[in-house]
Formats: sequence, C-alpha cells, structure tokens
Amino acid sequence: MKKIKCLIVDDEPLALDVVENYINRTPFLELVARCSSAFEAMEQLGKQQVDLLFLDIQMPDLTGVAFSRTLKNGPKIIFTTAFEEYALEGFKVDALDYLLKPFNYEEFLKAANKAKEWFQMVEAQKESGKNDSHLFVKSEYKLIKINLAEVQYFEGLKDYIKIHLAGQPKPIMTLMSLKALEEKLPSDKFMRIHRSYIVNLEKIESVERSRIVIDDFAMVVAEQYREKFQEYLSTKKI
Repeated sequence: MKKIKCLIVDDEPLALDVVENYINRTPFLELVARCSSAFEAMEQLGKQQVDLLFLDIQMPDLTGVAFSRTLKNGPKIIFTTAFEEYALEGFKVDALDYLLKPFNYEEFLKAANKAKEWFQMVEAQKESGKNDSHLFVKSEYKLIKINLAEVQYFEGLKDYIKIHLAGQPKPIMTLMSLKALEEKLPSDKFMRIHRSYIVNLEKIESVERSRIVIDDFAMVVAEQYREKFQEYLSTKKI
C-alpha cells in the first residue's frame, strides 16, 4: 500500500508540531503540508493530492466542520479538537475519527490505523474490478467480502451499519455511515428509503402504502425518499 498523504490544519502552532511529529513517526503516513487556517488548506488542496486531513474544529473565521462541508469528494478527515461536544458534528460529516486534545501517540496511531484500514478497503475494491457485484467491509479486525446479491438491506445504527444478508440470522456490523455506503452501491439495485435504511430493490416482497417488507421486516419509506421510490415502482408495475 502506498503512503497516505496527509495535511494538518490547526491554528495552534504547538498542535501542528505535535501532529507533524506523530505523522513522521508513522511509516504509512506522509506529511505534504501544514496549515494554520482553512483558507491555507484550500490553497494546498488545489496544488497537490491529499488523502487525509488532520483537521482542527475550533478555528477563527471558518471552523473545521464548516470547512469539511465544502469538500466534495475530497480527502478523508480525522478531526482534532479540545472540545468533546463536537464529536457528533464530526461524524455527521462522515469523519473517519475524532481525536480529543491533548492526545498521545497511541491514540493518534489508533485513528491513523482506522484511516489505513479504510484506504486498504478502497484499494481492495478497485483491485476486484467494478464493485457492482460485491464490496469489502471492515468487521471484527478483518475485511469481509459482501456479495451484494445476498444483501437484503443495510441498516444505519449511529456510527455503524448492520448488513442484513439472506439466510443469515446475524447481521454483519461495520463502522461506516450510510451516506458513504450509498455512494458505493449500484443505484439501479439499491435505494435509500429512510435515513436509517438502504434496501436491495430485488429483495422487496411487498409494498403497502409507504411500507416496504423484506423477509417479514417492515420499513417505512420516509417522505423525502417517497417520490423517487414511487418513480421506481411505476417502472415495475403491470
């Protein structure tokens, strides 16, 4: 695996020094630049490839969370902050992890390894070719191949996803957001119907008003997804 190119963004020079030192001690990370504001980071992102941001949340003018929301298809993010209450905001923008200052190298390495595992998963998917038939997900310290044809539905649960497979009573758990997963799934086979559910369209057994049933489990199609789902149904009705 190639080194993960990192950018540090923090308005505190000491915090920049700490993260830079930790990156230099980690063999699979490579520091490309350090920035004292989100605006400097924007310039760097325009100049070179960056895989991973170590991003402070509390910064003047533009916070780390606000900055992260401007990044479309940009680098992955590990937030760093002295304020624990911002953890939830970090996960809402699909951050890989959250480091609470002051953090030691062991805590940093744990977050960095999580990033490494994510990039390994992406590489595995690329090597397997077009990933419209299967995915690799991290679960219980290993990568598990998921055949999409066997998936009944994906269920979001806080920071995790439950993958419900046909013929398996126990779902597979993986640390990922539904938003990130949705981007990887073939849109002609899977559909988001609720903030907590993505369903395999081929596994739907029945539809009653705004309720979908798969394997005797009923899910409500949320209002924001109903129009799209009704469009799909209209193409399948006879």
